[in-house]
Amino acid sequence: MITLKEALKLNKDELKELKKDINQKAKENKEIGAYVEQFLDIDLSESGEGVPIAIKDNINVKNWELTGGSKILKGYISPYNATVVNKLLDNGLSPFGRTNMDEFAMGSTTATSQYGKTLNPIDNTKVPGGSSGGSAAAVAAGLAVAALGSDTGGSIRQPAAFCGVVGMKPTYGRVSRFGLAAYSSSLDQIGPITQNVEDAKILYNIISGHDKNDSTSADIDYTSVEFSKNRKLKIAVIDNYVNEANEEVRDAILDTIKALEKAGHEIIHKDLMNNKIDIATYYVVATAEASSNLSRYDGMRYGSRIEGKDLKETYELTRAQFGDEVKRRIMLGTFVLSSGYYDAYYLKAQKVRHLIKEEFDKILDESDLIVMPVAPTTAFEFGANKTPLEMYLEDIYTVSVNLSGNPAISLPISKDKEGLPIALQLIGKHFDEQAVFDGGKIVEELVK
Repeated sequence: MITLKEALKLNKDELKELKKDINQKAKENKEIGAYVEQFLDIDLSESGEGVPIAIKDNINVKNWELTGGSKILKGYISPYNATVVNKLLDNGLSPFGRTNMDEFAMGSTTATSQYGKTLNPIDNTKVPGGSSGGSAAAVAAGLAVAALGSDTGGSIRQPAAFCGVVGMKPTYGRVSRFGLAAYSSSLDQIGPITQNVEDAKILYNIISGHDKNDSTSADIDYTSVEFSKNRKLKIAVIDNYVNEANEEVRDAILDTIKALEKAGHEIIHKDLMNNKIDIATYYVVATAEASSNLSRYDGMRYGSRIEGKDLKETYELTRAQFGDEVKRRIMLGTFVLSSGYYDAYYLKAQKVRHLIKEEFDKILDESDLIVMPVAPTTAFEFGANKTPLEMYLEDIYTVSVNLSGNPAISLPISKDKEGLPIALQLIGKHFDEQAVFDGGKIVEELVK
């Protein structure tokens, strides 16, 4: 597949041919299930005439159906564009195809979608990661030039890692959330999934910046990222996280660290608190916010309504359309916010969240970047993680970055003995995407 940098040089006729080619490839490879349209056996959705960019099914594109992978939103047609979509259209890019996702972005496998599961293009028996697995699979399979995803607890970085592509989560507030179907409002962030670091930088520069329509958007000076030549970085390696990963992931990261040191970058060694604390904090905060955000899906205003004999039964029947994982998180979130448990769980989680942020800030006061794994293993088989708790632990290295709000990038560095991609993530200071992209480019060049 042509890169984003190359595609931006195409004329109008060449772009039409590119879209026609992607559409044809999507039909020929429908078993991957990267796009919602592949399940529905229809042409990819299209808006505008620019370079085609795949869009996750929780980002509003005017006149497109938006379902968030859920039956409860079936038939909902978006009346407006998300801010990121307007930015694409204003810069010679255009939305092209709705990518599959875990229902309401709740999952790590892209297997909870109402449409069916997305397969990992590298090995169809393995999960592509989630919740932005459709976006990552589309890019990895050569079915998209680039894609947008959303990251609440690693939902861009983990699928990018499993599919062997680049995924980037900007600083919270750097990219507008206006037009993103909310899961957890204080954690969600839209970001790019691309074939390489340079394409990620190009797409990030286009979608970032202040937006008056988003009250959480950072109103600060913004300078677009351009790679710094011959930059030497000070990089902190989180030893306890690296050592906890499986042997192949650990060895690949250690080899990359050695290569960075040999190239003249300064390496320091640090530890972070027990990452099971991160997971516990994340799932209290995320589910609490989800229970509030998803209360709007009652069948009264939009989406799919199932009529009952009275209002209560209508609510019950309509909300029964939520999948098991979404119901589980809504119930957990409602519990931690309930009277008598708010202080014990939600308030305590917010205090621990502050400690997590302070830990990152302290390490980044001494360094430019932090290095740690994206996931403890490479892509696993469908059904390998049987319990919800085991599935939640797949996010063990990514959720802390959403809790702290820092920018991070995931990129492939090696392959395991089965040929599956191994990735690492680089984490930077708040609003220092420059260092994140510089580090990503440096690592990418070293592991070529």
